[in-house]
Amino acid sequence: MDVVEQAFREVNRTDFVPDAMRDKASIDAPLPIGFGQTISQPSTVRSMLRWLDAKPGNDVLDVGSGSGWTTALLSYIVGSRGRVFAVERIPELVELGRDNINKDGVSNVQFFQAIKEIGLPEYSPYDRILVSASAQKLPKVLLGQLKTGGKLVVPVRNDILEITRTAKHGFRTKVHPGFVFVPLL
Repeated sequence: MDVVEQAFREVNRTDFVPDAMRDKASIDAPLPIGFGQTISQPSTVRSMLRWLDAKPGNDVLDVGSGSGWTTALLSYIVGSRGRVFAVERIPELVELGRDNINKDGVSNVQFFQAIKEIGLPEYSPYDRILVSASAQKLPKVLLGQLKTGGKLVVPVRNDILEITRTAKHGFRTKVHPGFVFVPLL
């Protein structure tokens, strides 16, 4: 069993959905978490985490952390030597994600309130960056927050881009079409 499957077994999605949605948490569909946002469909998250290919000890930026589910999955994947930096624009979701993570006793995660700039440049560069909301165009500022050899997985319109930084100014991109996300605020 790969580490993504292990993370899915260890991190229960039910713990990250509102009480009214708990009976639907096992459904492979996005669910509302409030404030016009959703917790993503499990099969989509599984694919994104596989494309991201985070490793134990990685520093990972989680943009659009929502209720904290992907943050918790990433925390499990990078392990105690890794760190996850969770960024969310909606203050109530920053608190919700932090509360949900704290219930599980996770210690390698920090939550941040996003202000203007996308990402979290003060802790960059990152080994991996995961974005869980759709941008209208590639947020190039995130490319500058990525280490050489690092990977960014980001929805842009209805595609998910898997971008690997190959050199200081070099990038390789794979496009995975056919996805729908809430907009990146």
